[in-house]
Amino acid sequence: MNLLLLPARGLPVVLVALAALFCGCNPAAGVGHAIAMHGDPLYPPDFTHFNYVDPDAPKGGSIVFGATGSFDSLNPFIVRGTAAIGLREHVFESLMARGYDEPFTLYGLLAETVEMPDDRSSVTFSLNPKARFSDGKPVTVDDVIYSLETLRDKGRPNYKTYYSKVEKVEKLGPRKVKFVFGAERDREIPLILGLMPIVPKHVYETRDFGDAGFDTPVGSGPYLVERIEPGARIVYRRNMDYWGASLPVNAGQNNIDRLTYEYFRDANASFEAFKTGIYHARPEDDPGRWTTGYDFPALRAGKLRKEIFESGMPSGMYALVFNARRPVFADRRVREALIQLFNFEWVNRNLYYGAYVRTQSFFDNSELGSHGREANARERELLAPFPDAVTPGIMAHGWQAPEGDPSGQDRENRMRAVALLREAGFEVRDGRMTDTRTEQPLAFEILVATPAEERLALTYTRMARRVGVEATVRNVDPSQYQARRDSYQYDMIFNNWFSSLSPGNEQSFYWGSEAADVPGTRNYMGVKEPAVDAMIAAMLEARSREDFIAAVRAMDRVLLSGAYMIPLFHQPDQWLALWKKVKVPQQTSRYGYRSNTWWVDED
Repeated sequence: MNLLLLPARGLPVVLVALAALFCGCNPAAGVGHAIAMHGDPLYPPDFTHFNYVDPDAPKGGSIVFGATGSFDSLNPFIVRGTAAIGLREHVFESLMARGYDEPFTLYGLLAETVEMPDDRSSVTFSLNPKARFSDGKPVTVDDVIYSLETLRDKGRPNYKTYYSKVEKVEKLGPRKVKFVFGAERDREIPLILGLMPIVPKHVYETRDFGDAGFDTPVGSGPYLVERIEPGARIVYRRNMDYWGASLPVNAGQNNIDRLTYEYFRDANASFEAFKTGIYHARPEDDPGRWTTGYDFPALRAGKLRKEIFESGMPSGMYALVFNARRPVFADRRVREALIQLFNFEWVNRNLYYGAYVRTQSFFDNSELGSHGREANARERELLAPFPDAVTPGIMAHGWQAPEGDPSGQDRENRMRAVALLREAGFEVRDGRMTDTRTEQPLAFEILVATPAEERLALTYTRMARRVGVEATVRNVDPSQYQARRDSYQYDMIFNNWFSSLSPGNEQSFYWGSEAADVPGTRNYMGVKEPAVDAMIAAMLEARSREDFIAAVRAMDRVLLSGAYMIPLFHQPDQWLALWKKVKVPQQTSRYGYRSNTWWVDED
């Protein structure tokens, strides 16, 4: 929050009015150049660029990025198929653009101004008269309305979840559209509408929008799809006639003329290609490779470099996920026992060079996390209607991961696991953990799609086997893995949930009860917990940052109390290897590095 915009008690009315004029907001009507989830926008109406870009960055050149797997679609908005990387970021624009040095604030892009009342029961966007699609046609209100209706009815499930909250759409003129929200509205939904991708009606109404094919996408963004090799490569070319190149939200960004995403079959093949310069930027998440694998000729010769970027982002949650839809994981005590068996200290030392940190909250490393914090009065008030949703220990200090034995013995945690399983009706018979009621062994399958996942899963199966639990690992190809994950056909999988500084409606897509039975959501655990739904609602209704933080922490406590996954680990920083020609701004955003702010020096 910009403290200059806060009126003090007794401040002359004229100065309050001037402050409102400076921030671009009308206190009565809420008209302005930007909207923030809480507080005021960081940048005033006359800002020229974001702080984390170099506004003088040169244009030109080319860069190649690496990707693993394959793609069979150029439609990033539907469940069917696997879309090529970069389409949403480079080709399709939203009404507003996000500022990445604030928790959640949007600035004008396709929409020149935004207006909403204090209760956020509606939002009105006025389109920029210069806005054009890549075929030269203007962006109109009809395109905006078509986008909402099409994404709601034919797009991914999260679009339906968000856009169904729009009760009425009013066309107020050729460049002005108003969205009125129904009874299920929340205070984030105007910002969600601001991030809605806009597609040209005149193009997509002639196509089958649900088709996962290779029709050339048409959007209003800074890049065009130049060519593709299905499953292997997609090339984007900077649109020299891009309508929004001079906007403040684009200053110092979209600098590189040609972007190529080269696909490789797996991480090892990708790394070998990077070493020879086939592609130029590699985010690294393998601590062994980061620590010892970069000692190759190009690095020693100074042709590339390793950089570490600090991020103000929450850690997110990388975890081994229990599918609670399956009977084997229906009892929370079984899940808690299996959590006890994961020896992080041994795994981190022997597999990952001690480079990782144990994750103990969905929002570790931020004010949103509950780990190490006692629930405050507001959290307890929110959780009062759900007295059994949070365990006493997690209410008192957050979730505490079991401390493993670096030697690998870990006897105390195994004893706790066996005790929990005994409570759940299991006992060891002939070396197998057996359900005394059904006479069936405790057995499950871990589905994986990468060598790294397979290695960790096999390590965990050995830990589980020491108490008679039969865990097996099945490695499938990426397309089969995606299909089984979307339809929840697995016992356990690995998953990584991204966390932002302003979690909101996407949390319903992650953990909401309705999402548990809808294919293609990210509620991979099958959570159906009224307390989670209530905390998400409280989060979305919060008017102050303090109430918002309390709701997020309370949700964090409920999810951790449910023992739906084995929280694993996270990197303390961002690791990135870059070939010499790739240049980055001096200042990093609060969300970490942003590749669209880079430029290249071909010399």
